[in-house]
Amino acid sequence: MSHRLTAIIIHWNQGATCLDTVARFRALDEVESVIVVDNGSRSDQRALLVDGLPADVQLIDVGFNSGFGPAANRGWERWLADLAGTEWSAVAPHDAYPTDDALRLLLDAASDRPRVGLLSADVGDNARPIVDHVFGPITVPAASDAGYEAVDYPHGTLMLASRSCLEHIGLFDERYFAYCEEADLGLRAQRAGYDVGLVRGARVINPQVNTPTGVVDYLKERNTVLLVATHFGVRKAAMRFAIAVWQLVDGTVRPTKRGEYWHAGARRRALIDIVRRSWGPPPESVVESTAAGS
Repeated sequence: MSHRLTAIIIHWNQGATCLDTVARFRALDEVESVIVVDNGSRSDQRALLVDGLPADVQLIDVGFNSGFGPAANRGWERWLADLAGTEWSAVAPHDAYPTDDALRLLLDAASDRPRVGLLSADVGDNARPIVDHVFGPITVPAASDAGYEAVDYPHGTLMLASRSCLEHIGLFDERYFAYCEEADLGLRAQRAGYDVGLVRGARVINPQVNTPTGVVDYLKERNTVLLVATHFGVRKAAMRFAIAVWQLVDGTVRPTKRGEYWHAGARRRALIDIVRRSWGPPPESVVESTAAGS
């Protein structure tokens, strides 16, 4: 197959893991070049990365933890600046392991569908990502068990974006920092006339979530309301905000109702920051309280 792509790997404090991921991508025939974006890693992990990266891999130093979306944007900017570069890019975190045929299946699906602008690998959950007008990004049962399936947004674990699509709609909205930015990008792509899909069988494995629980809870609560307000209006956002308040109260009283990433303090701060319209990185108080286990 003639299509090849540029892989953009987002790294933060997992040097050995990132080197393994880079090696996996470079071993695939579909990868023409690799860009690693270091998101302000500790000096020891950055040194490990720099010492181990092959000479043909480009390294971008952000200098601080800017979040997944902004870091991906730095990689996309470098890729888009090369006008002779590939038509497709793949974005993944430092611990995303694609199977040997994943990129081939994704690019084959893109070749068959010229209107596709964003594509997602299969994370193995048998679910289809959609965006509800009140609840935001959710999943529903998959409509098929093989091949291409239309979705509302791509998984950030491994997503492909075409050059023409990003030049048309822009990059990730950096207000999100992390979480929900893929949903925002997917909705913008669809409104611009692009298709968004997921390819069953194009598997990627993401072994673990390294972000602290409270930070995840904060970002998901805050960013879901931002997403709903941006795309579906203030009324729907107010409904989602009321649901978040109820879930906080209910989870506090009934621990069995708490979700996987429950953190009461982070949720309270998310509600405050929604009212303040404070976006971007999570506040230090949330990061510190999570680290302290409170």
